[in-house]
Amino acid sequence: MEKMLLVLKNEFRVVVLRKSFFLTLILVPLIGTVIFGIFGSIGGTDPTSAIGRIISSPEEVKPEGLVDQSGLIQSMLEGMEADLIQFPDEAAANQALQAGQIDSYYILPPDFLQSGEITYLRTDFNPLGGMDRSGNLFAVIRHNLLIDDPQLLERVNQPYNLEVTYTSQQPVRDSGSFLSFMVPYIVTMLFYMVILTSASMMLNSITTEKENRVMEVLMTSITPTQMLGGKIIALGLAGLLQTTVWMGYSYLVMMLSRSSVPELATFIITPSLLVWGMVFFLLGYAVYAALMSGVGALVPNLREASQATTIVIIPLVIPLFFINTLAEKPNGIISLVLSLFPLTSPITMMARLSTAIVPWWQLAISVALLAATAFFLIRAVAGMFRAQRLLSGQTFNLKLFFNALRGKA
Repeated sequence: MEKMLLVLKNEFRVVVLRKSFFLTLILVPLIGTVIFGIFGSIGGTDPTSAIGRIISSPEEVKPEGLVDQSGLIQSMLEGMEADLIQFPDEAAANQALQAGQIDSYYILPPDFLQSGEITYLRTDFNPLGGMDRSGNLFAVIRHNLLIDDPQLLERVNQPYNLEVTYTSQQPVRDSGSFLSFMVPYIVTMLFYMVILTSASMMLNSITTEKENRVMEVLMTSITPTQMLGGKIIALGLAGLLQTTVWMGYSYLVMMLSRSSVPELATFIITPSLLVWGMVFFLLGYAVYAALMSGVGALVPNLREASQATTIVIIPLVIPLFFINTLAEKPNGIISLVLSLFPLTSPITMMARLSTAIVPWWQLAISVALLAATAFFLIRAVAGMFRAQRLLSGQTFNLKLFFNALRGKA
């Protein structure tokens, strides 16, 4: 234990005192604040803002025309004049089209009520965006079809008024809020970056000490388990420090911005979410740090670690492909499977916790599987370091990697 503490203290001091670590710790939240501050101050993608005027198309949007030969359209909707103009006949509509007053027009034939067919004419060929404004015509037709039954028209326009009641004590978040919709995405990306960055530090430390031959000196006076345990705990504490600073800074900015951003007033980070976040970060980091250590044991230098690293992080990337499913169906079968599988559970479970209530038994099973996986991986990687031929500078071999994980190398 004493030797492991020495490794822990030395590794933690070396990592934390690096200029790169300090710059990452401070600059990442500051750069994020500056970017969001710029977008917020000039209105983001609002068409009336500076950036909105740059992003949005400067092309003038002309109204569309409507020629009703069926006699259905008795009145136009109020405020529709700028989007849809009714003409008495096709000749008048075509004249307006040629004069550039409209960019297209619709023709409702005499048998429209029987056939439902509509002719659409425009001057340019635009199969992708040519019908994206037909919602105006749809609203006008629906209004005139049900003009004699206002109550039915109201129900068609607004079929129901849904009132949601939550039986749990979890703070209610507005499902229509953009911020609430983005929370699973933000949490998923945050945990992906933090776990991958912290585990990559482990790979860098192992391969650097192998190249400098420091590893061979250490192995003469310390066991592989003590060395790995000290390094994993030290780098885990460094990653936890980094995550705590980033989250604390983000929470402070969020609290100070609640007055100017109404959506933040309804967003609450519960203490349980923070506790589970710490648990899944530490266990997820332990799993991937052990895997990175195994890669470091197999490759002679950091340059040759790229192929093996890609194989190792594939499970960590899988939740990113199902990020929409995690946000929309946090308790679905895919979300459940990914949150129980140890190599994907740290990211998946936090995405689920940020948007829904997860049953306690699923949390317990996920934590138990993660802890068991981390334990066995650390023991397996320690066995790799005991094999002297793995320290002899051999090039990476996939078969050797899996044999070593099973203790057969």
